[in-house]
Amino acid sequence: MSKTFITDTFEPPKSFDNRYFHFTVLNDDVAELDFEAVMSSQKRLQGIFGSGSKWPKCDMTLTENIASLKVHKQEFESRQAFAYSVFNKLKNKCLGSVYIDPSDSSNYQCVVYLWVRDDSFELDNQLYQTVCKWLSDKWGLSKIAFPGRDIVWSEWDKELGIITKA
Repeated sequence: MSKTFITDTFEPPKSFDNRYFHFTVLNDDVAELDFEAVMSSQKRLQGIFGSGSKWPKCDMTLTENIASLKVHKQEFESRQAFAYSVFNKLKNKCLGSVYIDPSDSSNYQCVVYLWVRDDSFELDNQLYQTVCKWLSDKWGLSKIAFPGRDIVWSEWDKELGIITKA
């Protein structure tokens, strides 16, 4: 992640609440709940970051997850990228995650990946709509890419100039 997409004066929210969700900065404090959510949906989540992504591995350990969450927290603190755990309103079940990264395409301000665990998949579109509105209203972002959702992976790869083998 080479560039920033927020101003020096913008303070990224550390949490967000609406009638469906509670977002909190993705960090190792939520490791066990996050790990359970990831592994409960491991097969469907493969490829969420692109066809070449191996995350999450079927044999991923809690220790590996903790290390990954520490990286996300460090990226947040250094303002490079912003990842959030998505919880239910009671804050006792991790429903998924939202990742907000700078874009390598000049056509977009940021790239967003999000997911909802299998047993709560009915909330997937609600999470997508919530994140779109939140990024527009609170972050002031308008050019947002959601690869694999509103841009098919082959088009995103072209956008980034990635050469794929046919």
